[in-house]
Amino acid sequence: MTVIESIILGIIQGITEFLPISSSGHLVIVPYLLGWDIPDTEAFVFNVLVQVASLFAVIFYFWSELLEIGKEMWAGLLNKSPLNSEKSRLGWLLILATIPAGLIGFILRSLVKQAFASPIIVAFSLLLTAGLLLLAEVSGKRTKRINQIDWWDSLWIGLFQVLAVFPGVSRSGATISAGMMRDLKRPESARFAFLMSVPIMLAAGLSATYDLIQLPNILDLILTFLPGFISSAIAGYISIRWLLKYLAKNPLIFFALYCAALSIFIIVFYLINI
Repeated sequence: MTVIESIILGIIQGITEFLPISSSGHLVIVPYLLGWDIPDTEAFVFNVLVQVASLFAVIFYFWSELLEIGKEMWAGLLNKSPLNSEKSRLGWLLILATIPAGLIGFILRSLVKQAFASPIIVAFSLLLTAGLLLLAEVSGKRTKRINQIDWWDSLWIGLFQVLAVFPGVSRSGATISAGMMRDLKRPESARFAFLMSVPIMLAAGLSATYDLIQLPNILDLILTFLPGFISSAIAGYISIRWLLKYLAKNPLIFFALYCAALSIFIIVFYLINI
């Protein structure tokens, strides 16, 4: 991977991590369409590291709320009443929502690495994302706010995050759709989805760091990956701000159509070039 490729892919990842169109899918598709020959192991580590950059974007955007949640959770534990505070309760619900994807991601880790090399898997996964977005728009009452989420809502959204283990299924798309199916308003569902991404992105980043230090050319890779990391963090922050404003007044239909159209394009491109 070159520095230019790192920056371009970093920007793409930062934008698509939070828009419901699959960042991991785009990180497979773009090199495939442009003919970039990036080693699978190197691509996998880069893809997860730029997700850590997106983690930085989430933390920077929601830092005051995350700090408040952390303080309230700690105070609740000290007072032996962890669910008495609204923010503390939200914190535990966010943790619950991350458990399914964490467990499945660990179990299927090697299978996921193989999927990162397959554009055709990404294409069909994008169709699934499109279907979830459309389903979310025709189901659910969209009346609930984030402070009305219960344990079943949280687990339901967490189970949908499991789908995002595979590239092409958008994490934000799957979790926002799941929240809307449980009657959450669009911006509230997106807010919960972004907050719940913090633990899973952190775990993925630690895993990628372990993979990175095992590689023989670690110093060269860090110098190459760093520009992509920075560009991804900046693009991610902008993407969060834009999407939350967009969802306040607009549906997910545009993103569903984009995912479906991109999927069809990839399948046709793949068949032509077999």
